[in-house]
Amino acid sequence: MNLQGIVRMPGSCGELVQGTASGVNFHVTCPVNLYSKATVTLVPSLKKIFYPKNRTKTAQAVRKILNHFGYFDFGAIIEIASSLPLGKGMASSTADLAAACYAVGAALKIRVEPGVIAKIALSIEPSDGTFYPGIWLFDHVRGSMQESLGEPLPLGILVLDFGGAVDTLKFNQHPELPLYNQMNEAKTKAALELVKLGLSRKDPFLVGEGATISAMANQAINPKPRFHELVDFVLKRGAYGVNVAHSGTVAGVLLPPGQERNSRLIQQIAEKFPEIKNYYSLQLTGGGGRYLGKTQKKERSHAKSQAWGKS
Repeated sequence: MNLQGIVRMPGSCGELVQGTASGVNFHVTCPVNLYSKATVTLVPSLKKIFYPKNRTKTAQAVRKILNHFGYFDFGAIIEIASSLPLGKGMASSTADLAAACYAVGAALKIRVEPGVIAKIALSIEPSDGTFYPGIWLFDHVRGSMQESLGEPLPLGILVLDFGGAVDTLKFNQHPELPLYNQMNEAKTKAALELVKLGLSRKDPFLVGEGATISAMANQAINPKPRFHELVDFVLKRGAYGVNVAHSGTVAGVLLPPGQERNSRLIQQIAEKFPEIKNYYSLQLTGGGGRYLGKTQKKERSHAKSQAWGKS
């Protein structure tokens, strides 16, 4: 008898904060309501893992979690349906991988702890902590720092894509990255304290201020075009702040809920910053897997990606 599990995972709009603390890597997750859905069918007689093109890491993770639970001889068929763009810093690889691991657990009727997925993911590549519920502080390289920061605030995020793509693995292997992170540690510490305080007090202004400090510091590492100008522009139009994908191509304008779909604001940004290639109107959500059939009705449907001039 074949066993099947179906789970979807949120992607992210980069991170609310990212950097190092005394040389230890960390980030604060920024999960958004754009998802990857994994369907995993376990076939005891199959032995091998069959997976979609360009999902090698997901297949590796499925083999590792089957071995973790002692199903060494099981094969699997992996199907992925994702709305997340690749190479943008929106945690697409992590969402595929984690959704597939949770789906294996669902198929086997085994509860999969996020810490198990963290170990598997980090054995493959640096990973976003979006497989943890809520908002988390997470060491995305070694997993040495893990802390729940609570539940997400009601927050709209207008995700702006500056185009191109970033290879996360190569980015994290850059020899000068530790030095740049060390130079930013004072700013990153201040950003983290503000975001923590904002989440605990449910204050979006503090979260926005902290996220903006971290994003500004990241300009020395992975700059976004005319970023300071963008921050000034959106703050004058009611934004709480701007976060970025520290190892990606997107920035997120943090807004009161609903304002992420404000067509006038979107048009103003499009006209002022023609170098921005694409946008997504999303909201902050909690991390963790969604087992379809149980929580699906509580989640928003996939948001649409739109090109400038077509909204």
